[in-house]
Amino acid sequence: MHLQRSNALAFLLLIATALTSCGTQPVPSPSPIVLEEFIATQPPTPQSHASTLVETRDGTLLAAWFGGEHEGAADVGIWLARRGADGWLPPQRVADGAQDNGHPQPAWNPVLFQPAQGPLQLYYKAGPNPRQWWGMLAVSSDGGAHWSAPGRLPDGILGPIKNKPLQLPSGRILAPGSSEDEAGGWRAHIETSDDNGLHWRRGGALNDPARIGAIQPSLLRYRNGRLQALGRSKQNRVFSVFSDDAGDTWGPMTLLDIENPNSGTDAAMLRDGRALLVYNPARAGKEWWDGRGVLAVALSDDGVHWRRALTLENGTREEFSYPAVIQTRDGLVHVVYTWKRRRIKHVVLDPQLLPSPTQGADHG
Repeated sequence: MHLQRSNALAFLLLIATALTSCGTQPVPSPSPIVLEEFIATQPPTPQSHASTLVETRDGTLLAAWFGGEHEGAADVGIWLARRGADGWLPPQRVADGAQDNGHPQPAWNPVLFQPAQGPLQLYYKAGPNPRQWWGMLAVSSDGGAHWSAPGRLPDGILGPIKNKPLQLPSGRILAPGSSEDEAGGWRAHIETSDDNGLHWRRGGALNDPARIGAIQPSLLRYRNGRLQALGRSKQNRVFSVFSDDAGDTWGPMTLLDIENPNSGTDAAMLRDGRALLVYNPARAGKEWWDGRGVLAVALSDDGVHWRRALTLENGTREEFSYPAVIQTRDGLVHVVYTWKRRRIKHVVLDPQLLPSPTQGADHG
């Protein structure tokens, strides 16, 4: 038996040597990208932006975004699409900024969320601009097939501003919020609910806007129970702040060693314990779209040290931005994002094929 194994190993070594001498290249590692597709074959509006993603209780994937003539136009509404067995079904307009007085307002930044109990939730904003908008909520008891009439959230409650809420083991829901007041500056905050979103309490600012201007946080919960909020800042780097008491109090806000051109990000905690971030890895330029031409994925074990693991888009003077990311129950990672303001793109990743933070990958 030992002799036979030695002969086999020698034979394999001979083959490897022969292949090397012939200049045969090593087989490349398989790509972590499982699928790339557009959600709408024919976009229903001239522009599409700020998408969100959720897996319903029956395993269906839903995506929503705002679309209209252009961002801030009165015709902008919330569009939603369902992914069937053969791909995405045609999107439907499910909400808008219509007012009782007949004067329409644009809709902004939808966020889909399925709590552990109760109906599926769709949060979004309505109003003339991010400094004057207000929070809206619609619910669905049949997995997004039909929606209630939207209702306005209480004054001072905006709901999750761009990224999905986080539900703790206690049942408490944390909604990552922020405000862009001209007087108060950019401030990130957390809104909490202990009754599946029926009532909300708004926490204080997580940052001093004179030092770090922060909006649009994402929330992560690590295996040791530690929470992290991280996201977009005016300082061209991703901000970070931690909580060790389930979000009751938060530590000082810092800037991570991750360049970002004042553009939206999103993050998700993978079931293997790694944190995953989708972001634009560049500094801002003279124009608002500068830096949004590259979209990347980074990984971390602790939320502080990040390694760039994958590039999703690599363009110039183009926009690939405002990602949303979730991990579905089958273990795959789904990312949706704005594609040149015209469409919403959907990319599926196998996280097992992404290099770990300790492996050699591009720095974020």
